[in-house]
Amino acid sequence: MQPYPGPFRHQQDQSVERPGLGRQIVALVVFLAASFLVAGLGALATAGNVDGWYTTADQAPWSPPNIVFGPVWTILYTAMAVAAWLVWRKQAPGGRRALTAYAIQLALNLAWTPVFFGLYPTIGTAALWLALVIILALITAVSVTVLSFGPISRAAGLLLLPYITWLVFAATLNLWAAIHN
Repeated sequence: MQPYPGPFRHQQDQSVERPGLGRQIVALVVFLAASFLVAGLGALATAGNVDGWYTTADQAPWSPPNIVFGPVWTILYTAMAVAAWLVWRKQAPGGRRALTAYAIQLALNLAWTPVFFGLYPTIGTAALWLALVIILALITAVSVTVLSFGPISRAAGLLLLPYITWLVFAATLNLWAAIHN
């Protein structure tokens, strides 16, 4: 007769051995590459427009100088990639669903920049309102991702909290632009 396994025994039975160091390094590089691909594509959408229509736009009084955005996003994209990697390497139940939530938020992140910066010259204020809808969906998707990551890797969930904070801040800038332009 085996002893009572305790309330957490089922979690141990479901866990899978971690991937080897080589696979972990490759996976980290892939997650970083995906994040920075999104960042690079976003930079392409902003390049001509930050110095174009956005310089003359009515911006929120609390809007930071443009030079702040690059370093902040670099840190956030790195943290996002590391968080996804931490979840992936656990190979835990729910990991696939958590990484699907991550992929959805990454796609929404990719969509926001060209809509906000790229579509404004073409369709005007409607682009800014559409971008606001996207960033609100993005905040929701990142929140779901945090809630999915947290039980698998507390560090991964915590790494995304500055991202949510920045997105809420960015949403206020987006709202101001939509109302005032």
